[in-house]
Amino acid sequence: MPARSRTRKTGKDAIALLKQDHKNVRALLKKLESAEEGDERLELFSQIENELKLHTQIEEEIFYPAFHQASQSEKDEHLYYEAVEEHHVVDMVLPEIRDTDENSDDFAAKAKVLKDLVEHHDDEEEAEMFPKEHKLMDSSELKELGQHLEQRKMELIGSTRNGRKRRAA
Repeated sequence: MPARSRTRKTGKDAIALLKQDHKNVRALLKKLESAEEGDERLELFSQIENELKLHTQIEEEIFYPAFHQASQSEKDEHLYYEAVEEHHVVDMVLPEIRDTDENSDDFAAKAKVLKDLVEHHDDEEEAEMFPKEHKLMDSSELKELGQHLEQRKMELIGSTRNGRKRRAA
């Protein structure tokens, strides 16, 4: 069966899909902030890490290049580079949290910093980049971009699952 027919199509545009990702990660980060020590923290952190990796990859591969290509001003250019750098900072924080004892105050502090970083980044995208993209692309372009984002995300999820199956075998 071709990958395309297995892909769940929501018909959402790119911005709606990315905002849904933001909402999901924010909810997980909130749960992590109030999680008891131990396994609950590890499970939530693992979910957050997976969601962030998927989200940042599809943004960097598809959404950001489309925004950059359509951008028309120096401010747009600045938004693009800042967003990429904020992803880089999150990528540096994730391994530090993963390598920290989940029962420690240090883990909780690093998780709080991650939450602050992600929320700042999401707020900036939603307040500045997404409205700008709405002006730069028409609704059919945003829907097509959303389909590309969703398809790539499903491919990444599938390759992650297949990788786990191979390692377990």
